[in-house]
Amino acid sequence: MSNNSTLRIGVIGAGGRGKLSYHSHSPEIGSRIVAACDTDPRPLAEYREKFGADIFTTADYRELLARPDVDAVFVTTPDYLHEEQAIAALSAGKHVYLEKPMAITLAGCDRILQAARDHRRRLYLGHNMRHMTFVLKMKELIDAGAIGEVKVAWCRHFISYGGDAYFKDWHAERRLGTGLLLQKGAQDIDVLHWLCGGYTRRVVAQGALSLYDRISDRHDPSERGDASWHKENWPPLTQKQLNPVIDVEDVSNVLMQLDNGVLATYQQCHYTPDAWRNYTVIGTEGRIENFNDGPGGVIKLWNSRGYYKPDGDQEFPIPQVEGGHGGADPNIVREFVRFARDGGKVLTSPIAARNSVAAGYLATESLRDNGTPRDVPPLAADLIEYFEGEALL
Repeated sequence: MSNNSTLRIGVIGAGGRGKLSYHSHSPEIGSRIVAACDTDPRPLAEYREKFGADIFTTADYRELLARPDVDAVFVTTPDYLHEEQAIAALSAGKHVYLEKPMAITLAGCDRILQAARDHRRRLYLGHNMRHMTFVLKMKELIDAGAIGEVKVAWCRHFISYGGDAYFKDWHAERRLGTGLLLQKGAQDIDVLHWLCGGYTRRVVAQGALSLYDRISDRHDPSERGDASWHKENWPPLTQKQLNPVIDVEDVSNVLMQLDNGVLATYQQCHYTPDAWRNYTVIGTEGRIENFNDGPGGVIKLWNSRGYYKPDGDQEFPIPQVEGGHGGADPNIVREFVRFARDGGKVLTSPIAARNSVAAGYLATESLRDNGTPRDVPPLAADLIEYFEGEALL
């Protein structure tokens, strides 16, 4: 930290998701963006225009990390860079906001956790859905006993934009992301873990590349795919300019046995006409389910016996809030800034982030091995003790 207690922030991966960092620039309350890194000069020009021509910009993240005037960094680069850059930042003495998923392998996650402990730096994981209003409300109701003891849960994820966002660039290649069950699924698996109060210990999965491999129109390997969403790219088989290499699944189903006995299911499809997440959690005294995950949606609670009641016994509208991802983006950044400066408890967890990757990573292994079960190895006890205690100080 600087002598005047201003948290000085650098951004590694200034384009795309890196713009999340904008919410951290609040000089009036003691946080300021002072450096940005990207291999594309365009977002760097935007940062200089927005935060001042004197901020440091570079195409080499190592130059940013070498600066003593940077206290904390956002790592918002593509997934396959997370492990290398997060460990480098922690080793350089910086506190780290690491975008989800933590890494593209389970071993990579554990190496990041070890680096954070070794260098005694604060590690914050960008699982922003823990700050989304509908998730917070479902968590509140479940913890209050509205459905009794949680026993089963599932998430259905409909991804209408899958062909645009995940099959035209690096996401389509196993070597760069393992698979979409990890890359896209880690967020939902984390929410299932959080709502159910446990972590996956055994997974069984099935999946397939069932549609996008049939499209022969591909862009040149030297070109960068256009991953932006376009309504006219429908139906899915009319998509054009897909990534030259496509070897990840576009549909998958996972069965998870949690360490507290809860049974959970996660389903993902990348060519649905609509886009939303649907969580259902059933307990010993009721059921809770969300319909849509943003403003205009509703959470429904059934806790009396009878035939199907389309409106449930109680409804909880999902409110309109300011900020990206239903207000989650500004809230998660505010929490990170406070955590980097002062420590204290937070909604996200490095342990939880590691366990969501573990479930997605091992489920991907399972589906590529004819559904053979995979057991999640436990995190070392000393790392659990550190991240549940000293790391919060």
